[in-house]
Amino acid sequence: MRRLLHQWPFVLVIGGNFACGGEEARPTGEELTASPDSVEPGTPNPAPQPASTTNVTPADSTFEEVVLPPPGPFGSGDAGPGTACASASSRGELQELALAFAFDVSGSMGKGDEPYHNRELKWEPVVAATKAFFESDSVSRVRASLVFFPAEDDRCDSETYADPDVALEEVPSSAFAEAIDGVTPETEDDWRGGTPTLAVMEATLQHVQELQAAGSSAKHAVVLITDGTPQGCSDEEDSVEAVSEAIIAARGDVPVYVIGVANPATPDEPEPPDNVTDLHQLAEAGGTTSAFIIDTGDPTKTITDFGAVIESIRTAGLSCELSIPAPPAGQSFDKDKINVSLAIGEQMGASLVYSADCADETAWRYDVPEAPTRIVLCADACETATTASDAALQVEFGCERRTSTVK
Repeated sequence: MRRLLHQWPFVLVIGGNFACGGEEARPTGEELTASPDSVEPGTPNPAPQPASTTNVTPADSTFEEVVLPPPGPFGSGDAGPGTACASASSRGELQELALAFAFDVSGSMGKGDEPYHNRELKWEPVVAATKAFFESDSVSRVRASLVFFPAEDDRCDSETYADPDVALEEVPSSAFAEAIDGVTPETEDDWRGGTPTLAVMEATLQHVQELQAAGSSAKHAVVLITDGTPQGCSDEEDSVEAVSEAIIAARGDVPVYVIGVANPATPDEPEPPDNVTDLHQLAEAGGTTSAFIIDTGDPTKTITDFGAVIESIRTAGLSCELSIPAPPAGQSFDKDKINVSLAIGEQMGASLVYSADCADETAWRYDVPEAPTRIVLCADACETATTASDAALQVEFGCERRTSTVK
């Protein structure tokens, strides 16, 4: 695939990422086997392309008029008539991601009552990786909430988990680490018992649906972090099938990702019981194919693998699309006179061309060409944008659309 990053006439500061719109970009458990170091390194940028830009601020408008350069640095576009055309532009932020985390704090994560309930091998590395995500300065366009289960009281009642322990908040934030520290047991007797997965999933999905009904424009997803299948409630509630059915019934268009923390092998228990295979069924019900399984036993590797999984979930969840912004003063919406550029921070980026079917993967398209409401980046344009922090789209109104020659 052609990577736009190699073709841009300026240097990008690489940061946060988001997933390609128009396709279901859901990670699977098998992807965990890939090494984080397997990413192909980038290549140097070519020489800058010439461009002429004139800034004029009309008396009745706060928008910048830009004389568009010839087709951007991609070489596959045709500017068509009106190449030197004055156009007013609006900046549109790409869709935000909201992740609702349900975090298992049961005794099997580190109580020590069994050799494979090892605090140093399970709880501590998982907590370290989770805190690192919530405190990372490279995370952008992400909000998160966090609920712990089991609760100390009424653990099998979904109402117990109706309000997250950390309400939806922009990441990075120290609130999540503080909350995790607050539930971290100091002694063996402080660990909580049971895994009321049904109750916490019902409550979490209902909370997300309420946010959507209240008008949230974010793309929502649920992340379940657990080291075992449901237990500690009734026989009916402790059924994987019951939890799967509840997820299917309640999730709507919200994907549910499952991170399973496997029991570690230890000298005292070289073959610990399988505690994660059934979690694949929950992920399938959540529309994400299979669970991510985190092997434990080597704390450093557990931290690395867990962090990579959360990062891939974030990548899959963020969107490469946005609603078409309102035209600036003096302009009207004409679907054939719209151009799009990808902006990084305050700096104008590459001028994209239009490709209705994304045959040109460096281009953009409409969601519905005949009656568009959203702008969607094609695969390579989206992949480039996923490597950049603070990405936005600059939407230009009034000039003939730059179209792709790729068939």
